[in-house]
Amino acid sequence: MGDPLGLSIEEFSRQKNKPYITVQCDICEDDIIPVKYLFRTFEEMPNIEKMALQLVEGKILDIGAGAGCHALYLKDNGFDVTAIEKSLKASEYLHTKGVKTICTDIMSYSDEKFDTILLLMNGLGLAGSMDQLPHFLRHLKNLLKDGGKILCDSSDISYLFENEDGSIWIDLNSTYYGEVKYNMVYEGEESGWFDWLFIDQSKLIEIATDCGLKVDIILEGDNNHYLAEIKLK
Repeated sequence: MGDPLGLSIEEFSRQKNKPYITVQCDICEDDIIPVKYLFRTFEEMPNIEKMALQLVEGKILDIGAGAGCHALYLKDNGFDVTAIEKSLKASEYLHTKGVKTICTDIMSYSDEKFDTILLLMNGLGLAGSMDQLPHFLRHLKNLLKDGGKILCDSSDISYLFENEDGSIWIDLNSTYYGEVKYNMVYEGEESGWFDWLFIDQSKLIEIATDCGLKVDIILEGDNNHYLAEIKLK
């Protein structure tokens, strides 16, 4: 698989980039992400991200850091933040910006414990599927210090299955409707198709509770987007 995310970050940092990344999806039309958005400032962030950054405490782990807009903001404001990013090119860029960065998949990491774990930009999607979400949450639970918390966001995408009369059509015999597949494309380089999860609030609360965790919904945004704080019971 290629590294379209890392390549776009590398080229943007050198001012030689194409303007956007194409995100292909198996259930809806392609989406376009301006590469500049990966470098957004605090003022340019949506309210859910701003709120999350205002709630962090102590030693912080930023999972899926990308170009580091969250990690850089925290570092510049005096926080002890570590970024995890599996894209090599993105990790190399973060190193040049002075961010402590680990290039690996979060499920392969268990070296330290943190007061705050950040999972933003629909970060719970990294779980991949409903079946994998309990394992994912338990792994993150093991990375928390006593009294620590996970700040994460997701969306209930049932609105994508809404009929003209407002009713929702979902095939109950199929997989959970929030399980999707993506492929990222930039400059002809593709990530390859990967699994992503969007989870509604009630399902998140149910599964997290079974994992010995407590969920509080902190903020709700457009398109059923929400910020959750997850702590040990």
